[in-house]
Amino acid sequence: MKLPWGADTIDVDLPPEWSVAGVFEPNPLPPAADPDEAVRQALCSPIGSPELVELARRAGKVAIVVDDLSRPTPARLLMTHIVAELEAAGLPRSAITVVTALGTHRAMSQDDLARKIGREWADTLAWENHNYADAARHTVLGTTRRGTPVALNSTVCAADLVILVGVIEPHVSASFGGGYKNLIPGVADARTIGATHTLNLTPATFNMTGRPCEENPMRLDLEEAGAMLRAPVFIVNVVLDRWLRVVRVVAGHPVRAHREGVKTCAALCGVRIPRLADVVLTTSYPMDIDLRQGLKAVANNIRAVRPGGMLINLVRAEEGAGHMSGRKPPFGRATLKRLAPLLAPAVRYTRSPEGEEFKFFTYFGLRMVRRYDVALYAPSVPKRATESIAFAHIVASFDELWPIARKKFPRRAEVIVVPAGGVTYPLV
Repeated sequence: MKLPWGADTIDVDLPPEWSVAGVFEPNPLPPAADPDEAVRQALCSPIGSPELVELARRAGKVAIVVDDLSRPTPARLLMTHIVAELEAAGLPRSAITVVTALGTHRAMSQDDLARKIGREWADTLAWENHNYADAARHTVLGTTRRGTPVALNSTVCAADLVILVGVIEPHVSASFGGGYKNLIPGVADARTIGATHTLNLTPATFNMTGRPCEENPMRLDLEEAGAMLRAPVFIVNVVLDRWLRVVRVVAGHPVRAHREGVKTCAALCGVRIPRLADVVLTTSYPMDIDLRQGLKAVANNIRAVRPGGMLINLVRAEEGAGHMSGRKPPFGRATLKRLAPLLAPAVRYTRSPEGEEFKFFTYFGLRMVRRYDVALYAPSVPKRATESIAFAHIVASFDELWPIARKKFPRRAEVIVVPAGGVTYPLV
């Protein structure tokens, strides 16, 4: 069978003893007939907010916070309309600063930004990379009710209007991307990022993919933190289908408009499966720029695997490992599986030299290794970059992959195939 592999496809031949129970794609919601018109309509009819042009008339400085290349947001399309609204309000381009919502990801170059938002805007608007590790470039805003210390990018905090440009897609810790998530972790400091990620280190919340935002401690906490900004916050978010076509654009209030977009994303990406499978075969598409993003397909689809089963994730990882850090564990996978029940609860109360965000990754891996086997086919990722990922078999060829899989299921296995694992999650 052919499965998505970046901009191309990859041929996959399953062991002949295995049977395919179904191929599950995102639900076929129609794309917008005219994406430009969809953006215009969203800006003309904002949800829970005055129109952008009206907010801009009262602003002297505007910060446009844009996600990075790890997200497929069609920011070039959105920026054209956003800047037109700001100019219609009488704002000069010199009043606008673009801030990249990197979280802890790598910095973007001028060419990266041009790929993201368009050469015209990258060359004519002021812009800056967010740096989560530079405390001097953050402004402290307070503490949330859950105890998260809130410090955000100072350029964003000094703006009179903040515009968040992003995509709403399934997300393991925030339920869905988009909304205030462009602020936290997008332009937050290290302590804020770490504190929000630590909130979901519990058996009930470690995998929140597709779960209601109102039931998600991390999502509610980052929304409380985002509301501490003194300036109005206006979102322009898109929902994309598996071919990255615009299905819906929502604009307006960072919570109310976001929730409307989430309804569409859930209808699109939440796919009902008949039963749990022995094996789930998925690809990281379209969240496949690097290994870090590619692991989202594991989080999205692990709930489709029966206890004791296996998930196989094909990871394109165009940029290799990405910003993955961590130490090689002192023991192997078999020992880790035995110790996981003891180690997982302790992770919440330990300090991680790699940062608090890495604790979430560690906790998630420990929860998974107890119940499932995970195999990653990641031929573009150097072996040294995978040594800290002890919860999975990581291989660079199918010749290595299939013996591992057939040792687990030497005869019969029922397989569910999820071609676009980066944006699909099962409803069981």
